[in-house]
Amino acid sequence: MAEPALSLETIFTPEFIADPYPTYQYLREHHPVMRLPGMDLWVLTRYEDIQSGLKDKRLGHTFGQSKEAIAEMEANPSIRSLSDTMLLKNPPDHMRLRGLVAKTFTAKRLENMRARIRAIANELIDAMIESGQGDLVLGFTHPLPVIVICDLLGVPESDRPRFTEGSQVSGRIIDPTPMTDEELAEANQRTLETNAYFEALCEERRKSPQDDLITALVQSETEHGKLSKEELTANITLLFGAGHETTVNLMGNALLALYRNRAQLALLKSDFSLMPNAVDEFLRYDSSVQLTGRDTLTDVEIGGERIPKGHEVLFLLGAANRDPAVFEDPDRLNIERQDLKPASFGGGIHLCLGAPLARMEAAEALPLLLTRLPELELDEIENPTWKQTITLRGPSELPAHW
Repeated sequence: MAEPALSLETIFTPEFIADPYPTYQYLREHHPVMRLPGMDLWVLTRYEDIQSGLKDKRLGHTFGQSKEAIAEMEANPSIRSLSDTMLLKNPPDHMRLRGLVAKTFTAKRLENMRARIRAIANELIDAMIESGQGDLVLGFTHPLPVIVICDLLGVPESDRPRFTEGSQVSGRIIDPTPMTDEELAEANQRTLETNAYFEALCEERRKSPQDDLITALVQSETEHGKLSKEELTANITLLFGAGHETTVNLMGNALLALYRNRAQLALLKSDFSLMPNAVDEFLRYDSSVQLTGRDTLTDVEIGGERIPKGHEVLFLLGAANRDPAVFEDPDRLNIERQDLKPASFGGGIHLCLGAPLARMEAAEALPLLLTRLPELELDEIENPTWKQTITLRGPSELPAHW
């Protein structure tokens, strides 16, 4: 069989969104470190290459440094706001921003949320249980992490319906494929609305401090200096989006994985002490974040290939998580798998700050759902409707009955 023509368009197709893993396997076996034709863009698929690349200080971000990129930022609020987040900053700005956020996003603050997560899960199940059917994304996997991050940030109860009654996150802005004009316009409008909301809430917290993350961030400073107004708003918006969207997808992907693998579902129901390990296996098996990117700040060699300075490198985290060199029988869900270190939360200085929260939410909420709805069945497990994004992976709906 002739080798398929490989490009950005032929790799990231609608079929890829439905099931990226055959593509990952092909790339890993034939082109583990591949430059896409006609582009300064490289794609990595092996676990070892990805882990070393994520920790390599010679790779960082050059986002917004060219004249064209600066013009694009000035014309598009969504891109400008993204550029002010710690997600796309290099040291020392990255350390300044992350340090301020980490200072407030403490382990103690998160641990205090454990009982609250269980309470929210039970309230959502209470609201669903009598109907006997519904969409688990709409009724459970989406509102739960939204309410949790609203609690942490300090979003007033009266304002929460604007966030719980529909996704506020467009994963398209961080996809490797360009957005359409319509998608960009929608992302810009959403960014303007969300930033305006959090700017106003920050101003309220300056006048009336509360015991919440926004107050802590408004008041935060380190020896490196304060957050600028733009950085404050952008990073609160990032915390809000990243603080719930990946967990929505983690829980949705986990439910699909379990109901496609009934023996694993039965095993988990028989022993929920397996849940913490199961969460890491869910993250490995079908990662809610499929890729991340860096730019080469100098010439580097990865996996035996020389990548010139100024090129972009895509780390396909979902491919790393199915690498047979690291995970035995990687296409099989095994919630008892040992020594799990999925690449799902990235690595290096940009390792996901909210990873412990995401793990906690899934580990506390899913057992309650499976216990309180013992006859729960998903209505469509073979061909679910996926969110049409490449970087963030998860079902857009999960129709079910119980």
